[in-house]
Amino acid sequence: MALDAEARIQYISPVLAPHVSVAQQASSAEFSLEDNDVEVAAGLSGVYMTNGAASPGDNDEEMETVDADGGEEEEEEEDGVVDRVVPREALESVFDGVPAYAAGSVEEAFEKVLALFVKKPLGADDDNEEDEDDEEEEADEDVDVQMIAILQYSSLWDADFDLSDYIVAGAPYGGALALYRDENKLQAYRGPAQAKGGIDIYSSAGTLIRRIPWDKGSIRGLGWSEDEKLLVITEDGTVRCYYDLQGDFTQFTLGNDAETIGVVECRFWSTGFVALLTNNRLISVSRYDEPRPRLLADPTPHIPANSRIHSWELVPPSYTLSRHVEVFISTGATILIVDATEVQDQLLQNGPFVHIAVSPNGKYVALCTAEGKVWVIKADFQDKLSEYDTEMGAGQLPRAMEWCGNDSVVLAWADEVHMIGPQGAALRHYYDGWVHLIPEIDGIRLISTEKCEFLQKVPDVTEEIFKIGATSPASILLDAVDQIERKSPKADDNIQLIRSQLPEAVDACVKAAGHEFSQHWQKQLLKAASFGKSVLELYSSDEFVEMCETLRVLNAVRFYDVGMPITYEQYQRLTPDKLITRLTSRQQHLLALRVSEYLRLPTDKIHIHWACQKVRHSQDDEDLICRTVVAKLTGLRGISFEEIARTAYDEGRGRLATQLLNHEPRAGRQVPLLLSMAEDEIALDKAIESGDTDLVFYVLLLLKKKLPLAAFFRLINDRPVAASLIEASARETDPELLKDFYYADDRRSDGAHVVLRDALAQKELAAKIEKTKLAAKLLADSKEHALESRSLDESARLLQMQEVFEKDLAGERFAGESVNETVFRLIRMGYNSRANKVKSEFKIPEKRFWWLKLRALVAKRDWGEIEEWGRTKKSPIGWEPFFNECLSAGNTKAAANFIPKCTNLAPADRMDMWVRCGLVVKAGEEAFRAKDVNALEVLRTKATGVHALEIERLLKQLRPGK
Repeated sequence: MALDAEARIQYISPVLAPHVSVAQQASSAEFSLEDNDVEVAAGLSGVYMTNGAASPGDNDEEMETVDADGGEEEEEEEDGVVDRVVPREALESVFDGVPAYAAGSVEEAFEKVLALFVKKPLGADDDNEEDEDDEEEEADEDVDVQMIAILQYSSLWDADFDLSDYIVAGAPYGGALALYRDENKLQAYRGPAQAKGGIDIYSSAGTLIRRIPWDKGSIRGLGWSEDEKLLVITEDGTVRCYYDLQGDFTQFTLGNDAETIGVVECRFWSTGFVALLTNNRLISVSRYDEPRPRLLADPTPHIPANSRIHSWELVPPSYTLSRHVEVFISTGATILIVDATEVQDQLLQNGPFVHIAVSPNGKYVALCTAEGKVWVIKADFQDKLSEYDTEMGAGQLPRAMEWCGNDSVVLAWADEVHMIGPQGAALRHYYDGWVHLIPEIDGIRLISTEKCEFLQKVPDVTEEIFKIGATSPASILLDAVDQIERKSPKADDNIQLIRSQLPEAVDACVKAAGHEFSQHWQKQLLKAASFGKSVLELYSSDEFVEMCETLRVLNAVRFYDVGMPITYEQYQRLTPDKLITRLTSRQQHLLALRVSEYLRLPTDKIHIHWACQKVRHSQDDEDLICRTVVAKLTGLRGISFEEIARTAYDEGRGRLATQLLNHEPRAGRQVPLLLSMAEDEIALDKAIESGDTDLVFYVLLLLKKKLPLAAFFRLINDRPVAASLIEASARETDPELLKDFYYADDRRSDGAHVVLRDALAQKELAAKIEKTKLAAKLLADSKEHALESRSLDESARLLQMQEVFEKDLAGERFAGESVNETVFRLIRMGYNSRANKVKSEFKIPEKRFWWLKLRALVAKRDWGEIEEWGRTKKSPIGWEPFFNECLSAGNTKAAANFIPKCTNLAPADRMDMWVRCGLVVKAGEEAFRAKDVNALEVLRTKATGVHALEIERLLKQLRPGK
């Protein structure tokens, strides 16, 4: 089934998208989010989108088919399928005034239309349209690939703008273009403004986004990452990563090797790049957020002495078995494969190869020889799939070679492009000027001064619907919609014909609409899908609704003011979130906001980015900027004023940053920025107000490192919460800080306690003495703690004496013992003179000294010394202690010697002492002297033998009459 001629030409030669209300209004908004209200449809109006384009009904006249005579074409019906013959004259008439996508001739455009609909390889002659034998048809089955050229934008630059003077690098997924003047070419002087070096960032529609000044040396690498970061590598190995399109960047270097040897050129992939040095070494960087330059294996030993590197290309890590980047190097007649550990020679004999290109899926490699022949082989270099001869010889080798998706290879000369399909079939495009190739995952962008085109393989679902003679269910369903518009009853016949295959037809129309750039055909296909699903009893409309939303977004970003010619497949890989990020980086905040709301995505990042740009570029008063930002963002979910305030601070607007931070509800976000702004007191107060002790500790630790100790203590003295936290923390972890804190707060007693605890923990005696003296000194000036000060001073003197004793008496340990213990040990060891010295030094009372000496002598069992000592006339402690200590030691004889000296005791007590020593007779004599008959009676019962007779004798003396 064929559609009418003019409609088909609209498909094959789409022009710029018509007016899109979302994009146009968004592009007019510099920073304001409250400009003219924009109506964004949440779905379809009726059965198709209402995005500002004319409805299909408006084009009914244009959609009528015409014959060669200008009349209406007769329709022939065969098996319920309408087939229309499109005369050549009708096609020629439609091409009038329509931008051609090749050389501009109707003849060539006509051939391209045929190439789309005729079942044959691109570039084949018209003479070969006759049926081939079965074997040839079978052989050509694999090469039946149809390509299409889509005009995306026209009049990109002025006529005097020469692209041949520039190095052009394009970001993937319809991203921005980076232009830098080629330093190897002589250029005409265009004035002082043009003479200054710079990198120009353009959209694919030729709109200047940003000019980045450049004076950092020769550029050897210019490329983009997958998330549209611009990478610039200089000759000395300096790498700048511009993470947005506004000139902000991070910088790193490739190391000393690159700096001393120099970089020749670079190749990029989605997340990294490889740099070729002048000594033929390769350095790879696999990530831009954490760059770690790494040398690959050295290919120098494998490069012949009289040869050089003719060309090279890389294979991204995701497509290699080792999961590390691999590099194909053409040198001599062969190709080397270099990875991180080894170099493999593929032992080819047909080199050198002036160009190498790896397909987006990493399965195929295209090689261009020095004779102008192009080979397509598998990536393992085992099978050659096709060969193509440019027929230009070695004198006119192609300037560039890239893959168009995974289906064809594109060669570019100064003004000519060859598209090579399977089995060497080729299609040639001619241009008026220089052409740059920007490869994409599903096609290739052709950038020239006049236009931006997109070459791609015709999607299978599109070819199934629109090819000449198509009888697929989707094609019949699309024709049914045309019949409905014509109010023809044949529409029902078409539906009944494909009734059993209607779900597949609806799905095909939905998918085909996604691949269309023409809004007219998007609507027609969606109308067909809507009509088809209305007939079905059970059909999920989720994919249909999702496609409508997606197409509305794609049409908005494809608008020339935005200039992002992204395809449906690219959009699926890029994801809506990253698309919105690209819009914000282009200052398309209103469009990004509307798209996010339309797709029900968070909008906080958009608002924050807008506010940051407002802070950076607005010339208004800071108070006005703050009021404007706060008024627009207050009440919105997920808004962080901290990020906006940080931007203000980075721009040198400290007062504005402080004002904005006052509106940040989360103290955890306020405090770090306040600290970096040197607003220490405000940061500490905010942390205390939050009630988060961890946050307060974080602030205090940073301030302690940052401020002098005195200033730090002054800062926390007026803040009890901070002071308490510091005290509690320092008590467990930092005694020195606690000591300084107490000293600064004039808390001498607490400070002395800290020092004293530290002294007790010391193992070295000298350190103990020093710490003890320091504790005594802290208390010396305080009358309230005079006693403590004196005690500490005595402790220090005792430690000094103990240190001397330890030195004089080798092997003995006195440190840590009290005065009493020290005297006791000295007497027991026989050093009475040293004991007397300690006594006099610390003014030990006489009674205490006698007690210590007595116990030491008893412990020593020096009974002779005790007996000699007992001859003293008077004892300050009495003689009972002597008796008790000797008796406790088990020496009753020595103990009995001190009973007669206990004259201050009662006779009964002395009698008991004699009995405890086992001297009953002596006890009886004591009772006799006291004339205590009862005591003698008691003693008589305890005495035995001779002792009993003696007691009896004493009793008789007291009782003579008995």
